[in-house]
Amino acid sequence: MKLLALLLSALVLAGPALAGPPSEANLETELVCPVCHETLDQSTAPVAVQMKAEIRRRIAQGWTKQQILDEMVANYGPGVLSTPSKHGFDLVAWVVPVGGAAAAVVAVAVGAVVWSRGRGEGPSGGGAPALDAETERRIDEELARFDA
Repeated sequence: MKLLALLLSALVLAGPALAGPPSEANLETELVCPVCHETLDQSTAPVAVQMKAEIRRRIAQGWTKQQILDEMVANYGPGVLSTPSKHGFDLVAWVVPVGGAAAAVVAVAVGAVVWSRGRGEGPSGGGAPALDAETERRIDEELARFDA
C-alpha cells in the first residue's frame, strides 16, 4: 500500500516534467482575450490572433508554459488568465467555494445526527408513549388469537 502511494505521488510530482513542451492548444484554453473575454481558442478578435501568434513563436523558441503565461500577464494584465491565480487575494476565489462546500457537508452531517437521534421518541421524550391497561389487554388478546 505504501508503494502504491509512493508511485502515485511520484507520478503527480513528475507530471509537469513528463508533459514536455507546452502545447498551443493547452495555452489557448488558459488565456482569455482582453477584448472579447473569450478563451483564445474560441476568440477571433485581432488581439487574440496576435496573442496566438506570439504563443506559437514562444513555443518555437523553447519557452516553458509558465514563462509564456508570465509574459502574457505582464503584457495584458492578470485578467488574461482564464482561472485566478492560487496566491494572494486571488486565493479567495478558490477557498470560498471549497470552504462553503465543506461547511455545507458538515451542516448536513450534524443535521442528520440530530434528526436521527430525535426519531422514535414520543411526547414524553423517553421512547414510545405508555399504553393504558385496557389497550394493553386488548392487544395481548389480539396477539394471542393471531398466534393460535
